[in-house]
Amino acid sequence: MTSSLNIYKTIALTSFLALVAVQYVLIYNTYELKNRQYNLEEKRIIDKSYTTSITNDKLFPGGTPIIEHYLSRNMNLFEKLYQTDRKEFDKFSERVSDSLITELRKKSTMDSVFNQIISKNKLSKDLNYLLTIESVGITFDGVKFINLFDKNYKHISPDIKNAPPGVIISGTLENPNLQNEITRLTVSMSYRHAYQVTFYLFADHNDRFFRVLSQMKFTFLLSLLVIFAVTVIYFITFRNWLRQKKLADMKSDFINSITHEFHTPISTIMVANKSLQNDKISSKKENIENLTDVIERQTLRLQTLFDQVLDIAKISGATLEKEEYDLNEILEEILLDYRLKLTDEKVTITFNKKNTIPSVRLNRFWFTTMLNNIFNNAIKYNNKPCKEISVTTAKGEHGIEIRIKDNGIGISESHVKHIFEKFFRGNKSKMNSIAGLGLGLFYVKQCADAHGWQISVSSEEEHGSEFTIYIQ
Repeated sequence: MTSSLNIYKTIALTSFLALVAVQYVLIYNTYELKNRQYNLEEKRIIDKSYTTSITNDKLFPGGTPIIEHYLSRNMNLFEKLYQTDRKEFDKFSERVSDSLITELRKKSTMDSVFNQIISKNKLSKDLNYLLTIESVGITFDGVKFINLFDKNYKHISPDIKNAPPGVIISGTLENPNLQNEITRLTVSMSYRHAYQVTFYLFADHNDRFFRVLSQMKFTFLLSLLVIFAVTVIYFITFRNWLRQKKLADMKSDFINSITHEFHTPISTIMVANKSLQNDKISSKKENIENLTDVIERQTLRLQTLFDQVLDIAKISGATLEKEEYDLNEILEEILLDYRLKLTDEKVTITFNKKNTIPSVRLNRFWFTTMLNNIFNNAIKYNNKPCKEISVTTAKGEHGIEIRIKDNGIGISESHVKHIFEKFFRGNKSKMNSIAGLGLGLFYVKQCADAHGWQISVSSEEEHGSEFTIYIQ
């Protein structure tokens, strides 16, 4: 069973992981699609409005004069240094670049421009933007441009911050990327002593990720429901499979036990019958009496086995007819009758009664049979020289209590929760030497349920068990 169980678990786990992987791919692809489509209309509006606002200008309205102030007026010096001293050219480029970026950041009107775009087009006020310069280059021949700096350039001034798309001019957007890029513009001239500027505008919500996820809530919900449904179905199927497997094993044990239990008395009766057919044996009256006694005892044993099996079928669908009884009195009568049937003189049964116990409604036959089954188990599963059973009545938090305690072999903690199951017989290594069908305590539980009572058991191996019946 362990091998098949492990295979079943492995297949189920592999299938579950495959399902989760498929759901992950589905969610990921859905996210990518939603992310690409997110705010497309807003991006088009911002792009159109922004490019209109910087017609004949660069970066922002008023940006061109600043750029030309630092680049155009220094063009001759740039060319001279580039041709004569490259190190000085690089140092001069750093100083001019830092001054240019600092002035652009200081004089930027992009906040005002972006707010006007938002207000005019009635866009979300939660939108943020980021304006960056990717690179600035100059040309001395109108063909080849020489970079003064690019997005990877480290500036002298600590106030100048870089983002992945370039040097930040203004804006507070935290995660500029391809999805929230509004526009990328490169402005250049093809004549001598010209410059080229490449810059980006990004616009988005800083919580874009969560906004996209919120648009996918139905996808998430559906995926979770699918995974939950599959998990529940698997759990129910697996639990039912275990139950069926356990029931099949218990039925197999029951068949083996009942075969053994019936085989012994039948074999004994057959031997006794053959002996009676022997003239030499049957000629003596005392032999006949002994053999008939054997047949009678074994017949009674068979009858007991049949009754035990049939009682289970009866109690399952029975509607009990209850009558009012004094609990202490009926217990004394049941214990007296049970003591008279005992053949083992080393069994002591004591009764500790509480005198203020009220009368209860019960079915005498089923109540008697229920207690007899508990007593039988207390004696059968007991290897002490002196077997002890104590019956106590008391008033507890849950009503009237009947406690039946023995000094038998006890029940292991792992088996206690199963003892009321049909055909369950506990530790097989211990039970194989003790006759039984595994129906006694199942019958006890059925009787208690039929009366509307509760029953519990506490036990310790080698120290005995205590059954408590709660009568409400």
